[in-house]
This record gives sequence, C-alpha cells and structure tokens, in this order.
Amino acid sequence: MRLSFLGAAGEVTGSCFLVDTGAVRFLVDCGLFQGGPDAERKNREALAFGPSTVDFVLLTHAHIDHSGLLPRLVALGFKGPVYATGATVDLLAVMLPDAAHIQEKEAERVTYERRTRRGRGPDAAPLYTVTQARAALRCLRPVEYGTPVQPHPSVRCLYRDAGHILGSASIEITLDTPRGSRRIVFSGDLGQPGHPIVRDPTPVTQADVLLVESTYGNRCHKGMAETLEELTQAIVDTIAHRQGNVIVPAFAVGRTQDLLFLLADLHHQGRLPALHVYVDSPMALAATEATLRHRDLFDPQAAAILERLRNTKTDGVRIHFVQEVEESIALNRIHHGAVIISASGMCEAGRIKYHLKHNLPRPECAILITGFQAAGTLGRRLVDGTRRVRIFGDEVAVKARIYTIGGLSAHADQAGLLAWLAHFQRPPAATYIVHGEVTAAAALQEAIAARLGWSASIPSPGSVESLLFS
Repeated sequence: MRLSFLGAAGEVTGSCFLVDTGAVRFLVDCGLFQGGPDAERKNREALAFGPSTVDFVLLTHAHIDHSGLLPRLVALGFKGPVYATGATVDLLAVMLPDAAHIQEKEAERVTYERRTRRGRGPDAAPLYTVTQARAALRCLRPVEYGTPVQPHPSVRCLYRDAGHILGSASIEITLDTPRGSRRIVFSGDLGQPGHPIVRDPTPVTQADVLLVESTYGNRCHKGMAETLEELTQAIVDTIAHRQGNVIVPAFAVGRTQDLLFLLADLHHQGRLPALHVYVDSPMALAATEATLRHRDLFDPQAAAILERLRNTKTDGVRIHFVQEVEESIALNRIHHGAVIISASGMCEAGRIKYHLKHNLPRPECAILITGFQAAGTLGRRLVDGTRRVRIFGDEVAVKARIYTIGGLSAHADQAGLLAWLAHFQRPPAATYIVHGEVTAAAALQEAIAARLGWSASIPSPGSVESLLFS
C-alpha cells in the first residue's frame, strides 16, 4: 500500500491523503491550502495525481481546509462518490457554494486591479466556480456514525465522532490485503473535551497505521473557566468602558455557533450586559439552521440555549444575521457597542477584512482571535503583534487591542491528543503526525515517545510511504 501526504504535512491546511492499494485508489479529505504567498499556487497544483483515477473520497468534516478542493477535483475529472456524515453533507451544501462565490469575487477583484492600477495582465480565473461547487455536492453520500460503509469490495469504513465541529469524524478504514485485513485510522481534527455544543471525541482502540493531527501538539489550552472570564472582560471593557466595537474573525461553521451559545449563556448568568451581535457571513444563518437540525449530535446542555437564540426579540443577546452587502457595509457606520462576528476565521477572505480595515486603527476597539491562525495568514500576523498590515492594497495601522482567546479552540490540545491516543490497546505499527506546523508536530512526537512509549514520524509535504503489512 502506498500512502501519499498531499497536504497538511508540516502545516495545518490543505488536508489531503491518497491511499493506493493497487486494487483501489481513494482520498481522505481534499482540502484548500490557506495562508502564505504560496497558497494560490499550491491550490492550483494540488491535484496533479489524476482525479479521474480516484475511486472515492472519504471526508472527515466540512471545514474548507479539509473539503475546499472538492469542486476542483470534480471539475478535473473525478466521478466517484464522496462519503461524509449527514451533518457534514448539510454543512457542505452551504459552504462549498459560498467558497466558490468568494473565489469568483476575488478573481473579479484581481482582474479589476490589473486593469485599473496596473493596466496590464490577463484576467484572473477563479480556482473554481459556483456551478462547479454545486456539481461537487451531487457526489456526496451521507453516512452515520458507527454504521459500517463499504465503498469498495476491499474497503470497509467506520465513522466515529471526532468532537471537533458538528458532523466531524475520525475514520477507521479496514483494508483487505493479500496478508489479511489491516486497519488504517485517520483521526481527522479532534475536538477538545468539554467544548461547547459538540460531544467529546469518541475513542478508537486499534490501528495498524495511524494518522493523528497535531494543530496544538505543542501546548495546552487555558481552562474553560479562565477562558470565559477573559472573553467576558474583553467584551465588557470594550463595549461598556471604552465605547468601541468587538470584531471576531470566526469560521461560519462551528466557531460562530459556539460563540452565539457562549454569549447567550454568559448573559443569562449575568456576566454580560445586553448585546447587539451582528453575524456578518452570508452562510452563517444557513449553517446555524443546519446546526439546529442536528440536535441529536449536541452535548446535553447545548440544545436549550441554542434554541433560545432564535427568539432574538426577547433575549438580552440580540442576534442580527447580516445577509446583503449593503447591510454589511452599513456595519462600518456603527462606532461603538457592536459585536461583529464574521468569516473567514483566519482573516484571509470575506467580509471580515472590511471590518478589520475599519476597526483596526481605532484604539477603543478590540479584535478577538478565537481559533488557530495558520502561518502566513493575516490573522497570524495580528496574533504575532504586527503594528501595520496591508488590506486590499492599503496599509492599515493596528491600534485596536488584540485578544487571543485560546481556550475556545475546537482542536484538542496536547493533553487532549495524548488522552485520545492512550485508548489504543497497543501502539500502531506506524504513526504519522500530520496537520500541524513543524514545531507543534515535533513536540507531539516527543510527548508520544515520552508518555506512551511509541515512535512516530512526521511526513514531509508530498512524501509517499510504502507500507508493507506483516
């Protein structure tokens, strides 16, 4: 068996792994690269292995860094099924057309700049179109947690709840080989135990080959109590005392719903004043509705509070879902008292960039970073303390306060990863650490050796491993 690490090797984005047994060829994830000057090039070169030769795709969850190249895969000749949980299928119906819309608008913007500012250069082409995204949706096949799926006579799969976002999964894949059945496990993105809304990750106990994520493999998150206190203080200080706005870059799927849940809960506890919260993402309302359709996947205390968010007239946290461009532009006329949640979560595209451009220069405002920021992204530069950034070609001073609320991450920290790994009854014959920057992956590698007694390796981008099962 040959295992190719086509993305998320030595970095966090672009998750894509190609498994080739000789009898069957399939992908696990097909994600978009994000951040850094090479992201555009890598996305256009990513599928050079021949999409038409792939039999099927197994998808761990809906986030764009795991699913965002599916439309391009289909456009380049893939014709097979894409298996994902029902919740992931529902979320992708919202996310992939939205991602394509962003691609189209970005291409229009670049073309306009080439024509007006530079006066030369070819028109920019989007990575894929909305039409191509809708074609990819027709390939999706929903599966249930814990129910075996057989996408090929020699392949059997079992999806387990990864506790990362709604519908996220770890995938156990059993392969029939000339030497018997062998199991390869992909952790997907693992959630942090005790995270809002979703259930805790389901343990996996056996694997011959394991790929485990390492986004936060080199650190531990703050406890939830400390995190909520920091969130509360940041909002109260900015809204009530400094008379500014709070800007929150957030994934429209997962993090936005978590934040709405937490803000409503903190208000009901009396820790936050009445708030006007503007969710400025065209797909956030649809994603929230999709979330509410899957209450069976919630942890026990989440359903009642999320349901209450629908009644924005009586709740002290009033939620305004902003849909039209004109409404989004109007938010920039609000100078104080607003909490604006907008995608993208790494500040790389979408409406969040406009809100940052208007609020970063204002010292009375605050930017709340609530999720991982990949190297090279605008969000990462803000976390690293840069004092000036370039947005839409203009230089913008960073005078707003930047808060990093790390305890809200939907990714397991080092302790959470080790706790999940500790459920394996014996060490896998081969363990690969993926989906982490080099320093995070190396720290997890050392921790696995020290605490679990396993050896693990860190694959390089584009590397291929030949696995000979004994």
